[in-house]
Amino acid sequence: MGVLINAATAMLFAKGQKHDLNMKGAFLHMAGDAAVSLGVIISAFIINITGWDWLDPATSLAIVVVILIGTWGLLKDSINYSLDAVPSNVDMAGLKAYLAALPNVATFHDLHVWPMSTTENAMTVHLVVTDYLQAQSLADEIKHHVHDHFDIEHVTVQIEAADCVCKTEHQSCGVTNN
Repeated sequence: MGVLINAATAMLFAKGQKHDLNMKGAFLHMAGDAAVSLGVIISAFIINITGWDWLDPATSLAIVVVILIGTWGLLKDSINYSLDAVPSNVDMAGLKAYLAALPNVATFHDLHVWPMSTTENAMTVHLVVTDYLQAQSLADEIKHHVHDHFDIEHVTVQIEAADCVCKTEHQSCGVTNN
């Protein structure tokens, strides 16, 4: 019964695990429980027939290895989330290429992408534009494109005029669009 119930429960989380770290953890936990239960049943059956008592600790070690391998990605993703690292589902090279190819954008800097939760990402960027009057429509276009193509929900675009000379590296010369 344990194998069936845990396997069925794991299947409920199977689809959502690709986009949500919490669901991935629940899926791995339930799938692991199903695998452990199945391993114990098979091991007990073989021990009962053959008398190979060494199979019990060997099965336990095999289960530990399977669980470690299966949860390594979850541990890595959890650490990345806690460090606000770029989420693995965000194509940074593609995002940079998109921003660099925008008309009216001379350059960009201070591009940061981080997870806000296990399902939502955020981004900030400073754009240096050649035509400051088109800044508002450009910022709105970027927000929609980044949402639709890079799965980033919360976007802050800071616009700076190309002919503005900032006094410090972190001082803005333009408008901010949140």
